Amino acid sequence: MVGAYSMAMAMALAALLPCPCVLCGMHGREALCPPCRAQFFGAPAAARCPVCADPLPAGCAVLKCGACVVRHPAFDATVVAAPYAMPWDRLVLELKFGGQLAHARLFAELLADAARGVLGLTLPALLCPVPLGPGRLAERGFNQALEIARPLGRLLGIAVAPRLAERVQETSAQSKLHGGRRRANVAHVFAVPERALVEGRHVGIVDDVMSSGQTLGELAAVLKRHGAARVTNFVFARTPPQRGEQ
Repeated sequence: MVGAYSMAMAMALAALLPCPCVLCGMHGREALCPPCRAQFFGAPAAARCPVCADPLPAGCAVLKCGACVVRHPAFDATVVAAPYAMPWDRLVLELKFGGQLAHARLFAELLADAARGVLGLTLPALLCPVPLGPGRLAERGFNQALEIARPLGRLLGIAVAPRLAERVQETSAQSKLHGGRRRANVAHVFAVPERALVEGRHVGIVDDVMSSGQTLGELAAVLKRHGAARVTNFVFARTPPQRGEQ
């Protein structure tokens, strides 16, 4: 009882105290101050491929990028909030390697805003954070994808299923690999323990960064093999892939 009261008091106090903007340091009541939000999210979002979220050329009238036309990935759609570039790349690293978990809530808010801005987007029935292997999870102490998925689920009204998929073997960091080595690194690393939770459902995969799309593609393929009707990625930041790595 005392613990619950103390937590409530701490939350009330935090709501009253100013919070520095994560980008400019100005004090306010939001993690991203209104001027920074207007600077980075005030203009209409750049056109992206609805399947892989790769940026499309300005004025391009095609419905999706050439890579997805030639070889459609296992996932059906991707929603992103920001490009993986300054200043967002710094925040991603602070979350993943610095334990700045408050960034995950901001990422979820921006992702939810991005999802609401996608015309015709059908929300999934449940969210599946990209799982970490036991060793990586023990080393880091948390799964950044799950930390984003939890507030994202609350904001969009979607159930979060932390154990819907599991990583059955440890892998090297994808950021250190290229091309075929990325594909080989994530091949056969995911499993779905309970097919009944997936079969016939629209599943949303949540992660912090999408680069080549190999990890998300492999997890989506596993979900599809277990009967998922549709898979949509919800990723905070998107790095344009090198051609041939999609």
